[in-house]
Amino acid sequence: MMKRIENKALLFDFYGPLLTAKQSKVWDLYYQQDFSLAEIAEEEGISRQAVHDLLKRTEKILKGYEQKLKLIARFRKDKERVKIIGASLAEINREDFANQAAWERHLEISGRIKEIIAEVLEDNSEHFQDN
Repeated sequence: MMKRIENKALLFDFYGPLLTAKQSKVWDLYYQQDFSLAEIAEEEGISRQAVHDLLKRTEKILKGYEQKLKLIARFRKDKERVKIIGASLAEINREDFANQAAWERHLEISGRIKEIIAEVLEDNSEHFQDN
């Protein structure tokens, strides 16, 4: 259940700007502000069934964008690659280097890489809340 909600949140994060204002508002009210169908219907001046249908159509549209553009799939793949890079850096140790200067150079470079990895993963979690 939680994974399904996360997937819907990602769909909206990536493709929400492509929706109409009404689609976006109803999606936000239902999935992000936890309004009931009846509450949304009242606010929008439409029937509960119309809200339900609009949510289903909007989800189909969002999934269609992902099927065509595959931005979420690429985002997840890139996130995993970044984690692999971090894990690979952690496997390198002092014995892998012929002298102290080479080890210190490695520490300097890997420190910069780790900072970038942390920034990328932090940016992704802030924007997309995908874990």
